[in-house]
Amino acid sequence: MWGRSASFLLDKRLRDQHPSLSSPSSSSPDSTMDPNPNPNHGVSAYYQTRAEHHAIVSSDWLAQAQAAVDREGDTALMEGPHASAAVSLSASKPFSVIDEFNYWRKKPDLAEAVAAIMALAAVIRSCEATTMMELEIELKKASDMLKSWDTTSISLSAGCDLFMRYVTRTSAVEYEDFHAAKLRLIERGEKFGEISMKARRTIAMLGQDFVFDGCTILVHGFSRVVLEVLKLAASNRKLFRIFCTEGRPDKTGLRLSKELAALGVPVKLLIDSAVAYAMDEVDMVFVGADGVVESGGIINMMGTYQTALVAHSMNKPVYVAAESYKFARLYPLDQKDLEPALHPIDFGVPIPSGVEVETSARDYTPPQYLTLLFTDLGVLTPSVVSDELIQLYL
Repeated sequence: MWGRSASFLLDKRLRDQHPSLSSPSSSSPDSTMDPNPNPNHGVSAYYQTRAEHHAIVSSDWLAQAQAAVDREGDTALMEGPHASAAVSLSASKPFSVIDEFNYWRKKPDLAEAVAAIMALAAVIRSCEATTMMELEIELKKASDMLKSWDTTSISLSAGCDLFMRYVTRTSAVEYEDFHAAKLRLIERGEKFGEISMKARRTIAMLGQDFVFDGCTILVHGFSRVVLEVLKLAASNRKLFRIFCTEGRPDKTGLRLSKELAALGVPVKLLIDSAVAYAMDEVDMVFVGADGVVESGGIINMMGTYQTALVAHSMNKPVYVAAESYKFARLYPLDQKDLEPALHPIDFGVPIPSGVEVETSARDYTPPQYLTLLFTDLGVLTPSVVSDELIQLYL
Protein backbone atom coordinates (compact mmCIF):
# COMPACT_ATOMS: atom_id res chain seq x y z
CA MET A 1 0.00 0.00 0.00
CA TRP A 2 2.93 2.31 0.78
CA GLY A 3 4.15 1.89 -2.79
CA ARG A 4 0.87 3.41 -4.05
CA SER A 5 0.65 6.30 -1.61
CA ALA A 6 0.97 9.91 -2.75
CA SER A 7 3.89 10.68 -0.45
CA PHE A 8 5.87 7.69 -1.78
CA LEU A 9 5.25 8.71 -5.38
CA LEU A 10 6.36 12.24 -4.56
CA ASP A 11 9.56 10.89 -2.98
CA LYS A 12 10.23 8.65 -5.99
CA ARG A 13 9.72 11.50 -8.46
CA LEU A 14 12.09 13.75 -6.52
CA ARG A 15 14.70 11.00 -6.20
CA ASP A 16 14.60 10.41 -9.96
CA GLN A 17 15.20 14.13 -10.52
CA HIS A 18 17.85 14.40 -7.79
CA PRO A 19 19.76 11.10 -7.42
CA SER A 20 21.71 12.51 -4.48
CA LEU A 21 18.49 12.39 -2.44
CA SER A 22 17.85 8.73 -3.14
CA SER A 23 19.57 7.26 -0.10
CA PRO A 24 17.98 7.81 3.29
CA SER A 25 21.30 6.87 4.86
CA SER A 26 23.15 9.81 3.29
CA SER A 27 23.17 12.27 6.11
CA SER A 28 23.82 15.97 6.23
CA PRO A 29 26.45 17.48 8.53
CA ASP A 30 23.64 18.35 10.91
CA SER A 31 22.74 14.72 11.34
CA THR A 32 25.41 14.31 14.01
CA MET A 33 23.32 16.59 16.20
CA ASP A 34 20.19 14.45 16.08
CA PRO A 35 18.56 14.82 19.52
CA ASN A 36 17.35 11.23 19.31
CA PRO A 37 20.40 9.15 18.36
CA ASN A 38 18.59 5.93 17.54
CA PRO A 39 20.02 4.01 14.54
CA ASN A 40 16.68 2.25 14.11
CA HIS A 41 14.74 5.52 14.20
CA GLY A 42 12.96 4.40 17.35
CA VAL A 43 10.55 2.11 15.54
CA SER A 44 12.24 -1.28 15.72
CA ALA A 45 9.86 -2.70 18.30
CA TYR A 46 6.97 -1.64 16.15
CA TYR A 47 8.34 -3.14 12.95
CA GLN A 48 9.04 -6.44 14.69
CA THR A 49 5.27 -6.83 15.00
CA ARG A 50 4.26 -5.06 11.76
CA ALA A 51 2.55 -8.21 10.47
CA GLU A 52 -0.14 -7.57 13.07
CA HIS A 53 -0.84 -4.09 11.70
CA HIS A 54 -2.13 -2.93 8.35
CA ALA A 55 0.00 -0.91 5.92
CA ILE A 56 3.49 -1.34 7.41
CA VAL A 57 6.12 -2.39 4.91
CA SER A 58 9.67 -1.35 5.68
CA SER A 59 11.92 0.31 8.24
CA ASP A 60 12.87 3.11 5.84
CA TRP A 61 9.35 4.55 6.17
CA LEU A 62 10.40 7.14 8.74
CA ALA A 63 13.48 8.11 6.72
CA GLN A 64 11.34 8.72 3.62
CA ALA A 65 8.82 10.80 5.56
CA GLN A 66 11.56 12.90 7.18
CA ALA A 67 13.28 13.42 3.83
CA ALA A 68 10.02 14.63 2.30
CA VAL A 69 9.50 17.02 5.19
CA ASP A 70 13.05 18.37 4.90
CA ARG A 71 12.57 19.13 1.21
CA GLU A 72 9.14 20.71 1.62
CA GLY A 73 9.63 22.52 4.90
CA ASP A 74 13.00 24.23 4.63
CA THR A 75 11.68 27.29 2.81
CA ALA A 76 8.77 27.85 5.19
CA LEU A 77 10.35 26.95 8.51
CA MET A 78 11.83 29.88 10.26
CA GLU A 79 11.00 33.44 9.52
CA GLY A 80 14.11 33.59 11.44
CA PRO A 81 14.99 33.11 15.03
CA HIS A 82 17.49 35.88 14.41
CA ALA A 83 14.67 38.17 13.30
CA SER A 84 12.71 37.34 16.45
CA ALA A 85 15.67 38.21 18.59
CA ALA A 86 15.83 41.55 16.87
CA VAL A 87 12.23 42.15 17.85
CA SER A 88 12.93 41.24 21.46
CA LEU A 89 16.26 43.03 21.69
CA SER A 90 15.23 46.44 20.53
CA ALA A 91 17.38 49.24 21.89
CA SER A 92 14.54 50.60 23.98
CA LYS A 93 13.73 47.34 25.77
CA PRO A 94 15.93 44.73 27.49
CA PHE A 95 15.58 41.10 26.52
CA SER A 96 12.81 39.16 28.27
CA VAL A 97 12.33 35.44 27.77
CA ILE A 98 8.60 35.82 28.47
CA ASP A 99 8.29 38.54 25.79
CA GLU A 100 10.17 36.33 23.33
CA PHE A 101 7.94 33.39 24.26
CA ASN A 102 4.80 35.49 23.73
CA TYR A 103 6.15 36.68 20.37
CA TRP A 104 6.37 33.09 19.12
CA ARG A 105 3.23 31.93 20.92
CA LYS A 106 1.09 34.40 18.97
CA LYS A 107 1.83 32.54 15.74
CA PRO A 108 -1.36 30.53 15.15
CA ASP A 109 0.28 27.32 13.93
CA LEU A 110 3.04 27.17 16.53
CA ALA A 111 2.68 24.94 19.59
CA GLU A 112 3.31 26.39 23.03
CA ALA A 113 6.27 24.07 23.61
CA VAL A 114 7.92 25.12 20.34
CA ALA A 115 7.43 28.78 21.28
CA ALA A 116 9.31 28.03 24.52
CA ILE A 117 12.08 26.26 22.60
CA MET A 118 12.52 29.24 20.27
CA ALA A 119 12.55 31.60 23.26
CA LEU A 120 15.28 29.57 24.97
CA ALA A 121 17.34 29.61 21.76
CA ALA A 122 17.05 33.41 21.84
CA VAL A 123 18.28 33.40 25.44
CA ILE A 124 21.57 31.83 24.31
CA ARG A 125 22.03 34.46 21.58
CA SER A 126 21.27 37.40 23.85
CA CYS A 127 23.03 36.19 27.01
CA GLU A 128 25.97 38.30 28.17
CA ALA A 129 27.57 35.51 30.20
CA THR A 130 31.33 35.06 29.90
CA THR A 131 31.60 31.43 31.02
CA MET A 132 29.74 28.25 30.24
CA MET A 133 28.62 27.94 33.83
CA GLU A 134 27.05 31.40 33.76
CA LEU A 135 25.36 30.63 30.46
CA GLU A 136 23.88 27.38 31.76
CA ILE A 137 22.65 29.16 34.89
CA GLU A 138 20.95 31.80 32.74
CA LEU A 139 19.36 29.09 30.60
CA LYS A 140 18.12 27.26 33.69
CA LYS A 141 16.59 30.47 35.08
CA ALA A 142 14.86 31.17 31.76
CA SER A 143 13.59 27.58 31.56
CA ASP A 144 12.19 27.74 35.10
CA MET A 145 10.55 31.07 34.32
CA LEU A 146 8.82 29.61 31.26
CA LYS A 147 7.65 26.52 33.15
CA SER A 148 6.23 28.68 35.92
CA TRP A 149 4.27 30.66 33.29
CA ASP A 150 1.86 27.71 33.16
CA THR A 151 2.59 25.02 35.73
CA THR A 152 -0.18 22.78 34.37
CA SER A 153 1.20 22.60 30.81
CA ILE A 154 2.89 19.23 30.36
CA SER A 155 4.20 19.94 26.86
CA LEU A 156 5.68 23.30 27.92
CA SER A 157 7.57 21.72 30.80
CA ALA A 158 8.73 18.74 28.71
CA GLY A 159 9.83 20.99 25.83
CA CYS A 160 11.96 23.13 28.17
CA ASP A 161 13.53 20.06 29.80
CA LEU A 162 14.34 18.43 26.46
CA PHE A 163 15.87 21.65 25.13
CA MET A 164 18.10 21.93 28.19
CA ARG A 165 19.23 18.32 27.81
CA TYR A 166 19.86 18.70 24.09
CA VAL A 167 21.92 21.88 24.07
CA THR A 168 24.03 21.23 27.17
CA ARG A 169 24.58 17.48 27.31
CA THR A 170 27.83 17.24 25.28
CA SER A 171 30.83 17.51 27.59
CA ALA A 172 33.16 18.49 24.73
CA VAL A 173 32.04 22.12 24.99
CA GLU A 174 33.87 22.37 28.32
CA TYR A 175 37.19 22.16 26.49
CA GLU A 176 36.58 24.84 23.86
CA ASP A 177 36.98 28.57 24.22
CA PHE A 178 33.77 30.24 25.39
CA HIS A 179 32.96 31.99 22.10
CA ALA A 180 33.17 28.71 20.16
CA ALA A 181 31.16 26.93 22.84
CA LYS A 182 28.43 29.57 22.73
CA LEU A 183 28.24 29.34 18.94
CA ARG A 184 27.90 25.57 19.30
CA LEU A 185 25.05 25.97 21.76
CA ILE A 186 23.31 28.49 19.49
CA GLU A 187 23.66 26.04 16.61
CA ARG A 188 22.23 23.21 18.69
CA GLY A 189 19.39 25.35 19.97
CA GLU A 190 18.35 26.43 16.49
CA LYS A 191 18.65 22.86 15.22
CA PHE A 192 16.38 21.64 18.01
CA GLY A 193 13.90 24.38 17.10
CA GLU A 194 13.94 23.30 13.45
CA ILE A 195 13.37 19.66 14.38
CA SER A 196 10.47 20.62 16.64
CA MET A 197 8.84 22.80 14.00
CA LYS A 198 9.08 20.02 11.40
CA ALA A 199 7.64 17.39 13.74
CA ARG A 200 4.01 17.97 12.80
CA ARG A 201 4.68 17.53 9.09
CA THR A 202 6.70 14.34 9.69
CA ILE A 203 3.83 12.85 11.71
CA ALA A 204 1.36 13.78 8.97
CA MET A 205 3.49 11.88 6.45
CA LEU A 206 3.67 8.81 8.67
CA GLY A 207 -0.09 8.74 9.25
CA GLN A 208 -1.14 8.67 5.61
CA ASP A 209 -1.30 4.92 5.08
CA PHE A 210 -3.69 4.53 7.99
CA VAL A 211 -6.28 6.84 6.43
CA PHE A 212 -7.87 4.79 3.67
CA ASP A 213 -10.60 5.58 1.16
CA GLY A 214 -14.09 5.17 2.54
CA CYS A 215 -13.07 5.20 6.20
CA THR A 216 -14.86 7.01 9.02
CA ILE A 217 -12.66 8.62 11.67
CA LEU A 218 -13.79 9.76 15.09
CA VAL A 219 -11.77 12.72 16.43
CA HIS A 220 -12.02 13.96 20.00
CA GLY A 221 -10.79 17.49 20.75
CA PHE A 222 -8.85 19.90 18.59
CA SER A 223 -5.27 18.84 17.87
CA ARG A 224 -3.17 20.69 15.31
CA VAL A 225 -1.12 17.60 14.55
CA VAL A 226 -4.28 15.50 13.97
CA LEU A 227 -5.59 18.28 11.75
CA GLU A 228 -2.31 18.19 9.80
CA VAL A 229 -2.72 14.42 9.24
CA LEU A 230 -6.26 14.94 7.94
CA LYS A 231 -5.31 17.96 5.81
CA LEU A 232 -2.58 15.98 4.08
CA ALA A 233 -4.95 13.05 3.50
CA ALA A 234 -7.50 15.42 1.95
CA SER A 235 -4.83 17.00 -0.27
CA ASN A 236 -3.88 13.47 -1.41
CA ARG A 237 -7.49 13.12 -2.60
CA LYS A 238 -8.42 10.44 -0.11
CA LEU A 239 -12.13 10.05 0.51
CA PHE A 240 -13.07 9.82 4.17
CA ARG A 241 -15.48 11.34 6.65
CA ILE A 242 -15.01 12.66 10.16
CA PHE A 243 -17.09 12.42 13.32
CA CYS A 244 -16.16 15.27 15.66
CA THR A 245 -17.17 15.26 19.29
CA GLU A 246 -18.39 18.60 20.59
CA GLY A 247 -15.48 18.77 23.03
CA ARG A 248 -16.98 20.47 26.03
CA PRO A 249 -16.32 22.61 27.96
CA ASP A 250 -14.46 24.71 25.34
CA LYS A 251 -16.19 23.21 22.28
CA THR A 252 -12.96 22.38 20.47
CA GLY A 253 -14.83 20.00 18.17
CA LEU A 254 -16.69 22.94 16.67
CA ARG A 255 -13.39 24.51 15.72
CA LEU A 256 -12.10 21.29 14.15
CA SER A 257 -15.34 20.73 12.22
CA LYS A 258 -15.09 24.25 10.80
CA GLU A 259 -11.49 23.67 9.65
CA LEU A 260 -12.37 20.34 7.99
CA ALA A 261 -15.55 21.62 6.36
CA ALA A 262 -13.47 24.38 4.75
CA LEU A 263 -11.36 21.61 3.16
CA GLY A 264 -14.46 19.90 1.75
CA VAL A 265 -14.21 16.93 4.13
CA PRO A 266 -17.60 15.48 5.18
CA VAL A 267 -18.03 16.14 8.90
CA LYS A 268 -20.66 15.13 11.45
CA LEU A 269 -20.71 16.84 14.85
CA LEU A 270 -21.59 14.68 17.87
CA ILE A 271 -22.40 15.57 21.43
CA ASP A 272 -19.79 14.05 23.74
CA SER A 273 -22.23 11.55 25.21
CA ALA A 274 -22.94 10.09 21.74
CA VAL A 275 -19.53 8.44 21.35
CA ALA A 276 -20.77 4.92 22.13
CA TYR A 277 -23.88 5.47 19.99
CA ALA A 278 -21.77 6.39 16.93
CA MET A 279 -18.81 4.04 17.47
CA ASP A 280 -20.35 1.22 15.42
CA GLU A 281 -19.96 3.39 12.29
CA VAL A 282 -16.35 4.31 13.09
CA ASP A 283 -13.26 2.64 11.61
CA MET A 284 -10.67 4.33 13.84
CA VAL A 285 -10.22 7.00 16.49
CA PHE A 286 -7.68 9.83 16.22
CA VAL A 287 -6.69 11.98 19.18
CA GLY A 288 -3.86 14.33 20.04
CA ALA A 289 -2.12 14.56 23.40
CA ASP A 290 -1.12 17.22 25.90
CA GLY A 291 1.54 14.83 27.10
CA VAL A 292 2.83 11.29 26.55
CA VAL A 293 3.94 9.67 29.81
CA GLU A 294 6.45 6.95 30.63
CA SER A 295 3.90 4.14 30.68
CA GLY A 296 2.94 4.87 27.06
CA GLY A 297 -0.37 6.38 28.12
CA ILE A 298 -1.43 9.92 27.31
CA ILE A 299 -2.81 12.96 29.09
CA ASN A 300 -5.30 14.80 26.95
CA MET A 301 -8.52 16.79 27.11
CA MET A 302 -11.37 15.46 29.23
CA GLY A 303 -13.28 12.67 27.51
CA THR A 304 -10.30 11.03 25.79
CA TYR A 305 -10.26 8.21 28.34
CA GLN A 306 -13.92 7.30 27.91
CA THR A 307 -13.62 7.55 24.12
CA ALA A 308 -10.67 5.12 24.17
CA LEU A 309 -12.57 2.78 26.52
CA VAL A 310 -15.55 2.61 24.18
CA ALA A 311 -13.32 2.13 21.11
CA HIS A 312 -11.33 -0.63 22.82
CA SER A 313 -14.48 -2.46 23.87
CA MET A 314 -15.70 -2.41 20.25
CA ASN A 315 -12.31 -3.39 18.74
CA LYS A 316 -11.68 -0.04 17.07
CA PRO A 317 -8.04 1.15 16.84
CA VAL A 318 -7.12 4.30 18.76
CA TYR A 319 -4.31 6.33 17.19
CA VAL A 320 -2.49 9.13 18.99
CA ALA A 321 -0.64 11.86 17.11
CA ALA A 322 1.91 13.64 19.30
CA GLU A 323 5.26 15.35 18.84
CA SER A 324 8.27 13.99 20.75
CA TYR A 325 8.65 17.24 22.72
CA LYS A 326 5.46 16.19 24.54
CA PHE A 327 7.16 13.10 25.99
CA ALA A 328 7.21 13.78 29.73
CA ARG A 329 8.90 12.08 32.65
CA LEU A 330 5.64 11.36 34.44
CA TYR A 331 4.10 8.09 35.57
CA PRO A 332 0.50 8.63 36.71
CA LEU A 333 -1.19 5.61 38.25
CA ASP A 334 -4.70 7.00 38.11
CA GLN A 335 -6.66 10.14 37.31
CA LYS A 336 -5.86 11.74 40.69
CA ASP A 337 -2.11 11.68 40.02
CA LEU A 338 -2.46 14.51 37.49
CA GLU A 339 -1.69 18.14 38.19
CA PRO A 340 -5.14 19.79 38.14
CA ALA A 341 -5.86 21.75 34.97
CA LEU A 342 -9.13 23.50 35.71
CA HIS A 343 -11.56 25.00 33.22
CA PRO A 344 -14.74 26.87 34.17
CA ILE A 345 -17.90 25.27 32.82
CA ASP A 346 -20.95 27.19 31.68
CA PHE A 347 -24.02 24.97 31.82
CA GLY A 348 -26.25 27.75 30.55
CA VAL A 349 -28.40 27.58 33.68
CA PRO A 350 -27.78 28.56 37.31
CA ILE A 351 -26.09 25.88 39.40
CA PRO A 352 -28.14 25.00 42.50
CA SER A 353 -26.61 26.01 45.80
CA GLY A 354 -24.48 23.29 47.35
CA VAL A 355 -23.87 21.42 44.06
CA GLU A 356 -20.23 20.69 43.30
CA VAL A 357 -18.98 20.99 39.70
CA GLU A 358 -16.09 18.94 38.31
CA THR A 359 -13.84 21.45 36.50
CA SER A 360 -10.88 19.24 35.54
CA ALA A 361 -10.07 19.80 31.87
CA ARG A 362 -8.06 16.66 31.10
CA ASP A 363 -7.79 12.97 31.90
CA TYR A 364 -5.28 10.14 31.69
CA THR A 365 -5.71 7.30 29.19
CA PRO A 366 -3.74 4.14 30.12
CA PRO A 367 -1.62 2.51 27.38
CA GLN A 368 -3.71 -0.66 27.10
CA TYR A 369 -6.47 1.34 25.41
CA LEU A 370 -4.17 2.85 22.75
CA THR A 371 -3.13 1.12 19.54
CA LEU A 372 -0.31 3.22 18.07
CA LEU A 373 1.35 6.59 18.59
CA PHE A 374 2.36 8.60 15.52
CA THR A 375 5.39 10.67 16.49
CA ASP A 376 8.32 12.35 14.74
CA LEU A 377 10.44 9.49 16.15
CA GLY A 378 8.36 7.00 14.15
CA VAL A 379 5.20 4.96 14.63
CA LEU A 380 5.41 3.51 18.12
CA THR A 381 3.48 1.03 20.19
CA PRO A 382 2.78 2.30 23.73
CA SER A 383 5.20 -0.26 25.16
CA VAL A 384 8.27 1.35 23.54
CA VAL A 385 7.59 4.88 24.77
CA SER A 386 9.68 4.36 27.91
CA ASP A 387 12.69 3.40 25.74
CA GLU A 388 12.29 6.56 23.68
CA LEU A 389 12.03 8.66 26.84
CA ILE A 390 15.32 7.23 28.09
CA GLN A 391 17.04 8.16 24.84
CA LEU A 392 15.50 11.62 24.74
CA TYR A 393 16.46 12.56 28.28
CA LEU A 394 19.70 10.62 28.72
